[in-house]
Amino acid sequence: MEERIKRIYIPMTETGFYILYCLQQSQHGYGISQQVKDLTAGEVIISPGTMYGTLSKMERDGLISFIREEEKRKLYCMTELGRQILDIEIKRIERLYKNTHPGKL
Repeated sequence: MEERIKRIYIPMTETGFYILYCLQQSQHGYGISQQVKDLTAGEVIISPGTMYGTLSKMERDGLISFIREEEKRKLYCMTELGRQILDIEIKRIERLYKNTHPGKL
């Protein structure tokens, strides 16, 4: 993995994290936004501009890939590089939690 990619994505923004997390299964932007809204009980709302800008950037950087178009919606999925970045970020978040909540993890 390129250091440049790590510098760009670690630590991740909350919206970037949720977008990548949702792409463990193929999904389109609208579906991701609905899933994030459900996961966060409405606390995180991703605007279309943020969603499609982030999807475009992640695709360009190789974290996700376009699969196909269905009913005028582009379906994406996470790549192996995206999985590596997500795993690094999850471990970072777990470490933060463990360090601030001793004995809870």
